Amino acid sequence: MLKRKKPETQLQADVRHILMCTLGAFIIAFNLNTFVNTGGLFPGGFAGVALLIIRGLAKYAGIHLSYSIIYIPINLIPVWIGWKYIGKRFTLFSLYVIVLSSLLTDFMPKITVTYDVFLIALFGGIVNGTVISICLYANACTGGTDFISMYFSAQKGVDAWNYIFAGNVVVLTLAGLMFGWDKPLYSIVYQFCTTQVIHTFFRRYNSQTLMIISEKSEEIYEVIRLLTHHDGTLFKGIGMYQKKERRMILSVVSSDEVSRLLARIQEIDPNAFINIWKTEQLVGNFHRRDID
Repeated sequence: MLKRKKPETQLQADVRHILMCTLGAFIIAFNLNTFVNTGGLFPGGFAGVALLIIRGLAKYAGIHLSYSIIYIPINLIPVWIGWKYIGKRFTLFSLYVIVLSSLLTDFMPKITVTYDVFLIALFGGIVNGTVISICLYANACTGGTDFISMYFSAQKGVDAWNYIFAGNVVVLTLAGLMFGWDKPLYSIVYQFCTTQVIHTFFRRYNSQTLMIISEKSEEIYEVIRLLTHHDGTLFKGIGMYQKKERRMILSVVSSDEVSRLLARIQEIDPNAFINIWKTEQLVGNFHRRDID
């Protein structure tokens, strides 16, 4: 029988999430001041929109505004979307990240690590993707288009990150027309690195199909049910080589559950034959964990 560890209380989870969100907010501000502003880049989403407005007003109107004055108000509509469609606790954590990171960006010292714009785009994008992943694991997001992507991922089961990346081209085009094309082109590198890091580290809303051939199918199904709350389908067939009856379990689980599940399956049956492939689209009843 699979033993369950003592579940984390809601208070413990909230404290852990707040600490992660606080760390994320500091990293966001550091990244903006150290890489983005030094390189004159335009990050994706509403952060890029905010910087486009700030730099445009400074260049063409001589008006100098702080980052928080622009970034917090333009996030009000995405925050409303999050509150109504995604989850109240998720939205509150995200709002905390938005406000704290904005204020820290205004008040934290600006540190220059390098003036090489390519290195800035590369490492800045990696840092940005990492901190977005941290916030997502902390049941929060960094604001703006993250809410939109989370909405489509959680409610529709659609991976929207690449579409958000494509939408950022509009902001980069405006930035190129206003400030020249070199920094917007480097910003594409920054945004691409961000997207790839998120795809690598945060896979909750991606799904994979498991095909498991084992003589201990009942025990393996119990593990799948307890660990993932997903069902499985049992198929019976004949092994072509030995002409013996074989049992195969077919189950679809979230990608971030696969590693833990495989470890438990191999404990039960080291000789189990397991085939895993990426699930591009799901139609039908599939258990998705609540964001809150």
